[in-house]
Amino acid sequence: MPYVKAILSGLGALILAEVLLGLRYLWVTNSKATGMAAVTGGLLESLFSPLFWLLAIAFFTLFFKASRSSNGALRTAFFWIPTVGVTCLGLAIVGLFSYLYFHFRNG
Repeated sequence: MPYVKAILSGLGALILAEVLLGLRYLWVTNSKATGMAAVTGGLLESLFSPLFWLLAIAFFTLFFKASRSSNGALRTAFFWIPTVGVTCLGLAIVGLFSYLYFHFRNG
């Protein structure tokens, strides 16, 4: 179970940091790109940002410390709900884009 908690903490931290910074780069950037080019550029720009990695490390630390807490309410509020929710949301978005890619790839 400790491995599952660590993996879930890491995955949740990466997805949450990407969502927070990716959305910020989508609205702040002065790019003239449209459509998926703008989305891809914003997400890649946030992925290579040092702020992304600092946020991911901070979220991972918060989630991992909460997962090891002996208080059940604290563990539920700061580990299980955020990590499972963010991970499910991230996997749903990846699944949606994968479905759209395979469905519409031939025009």
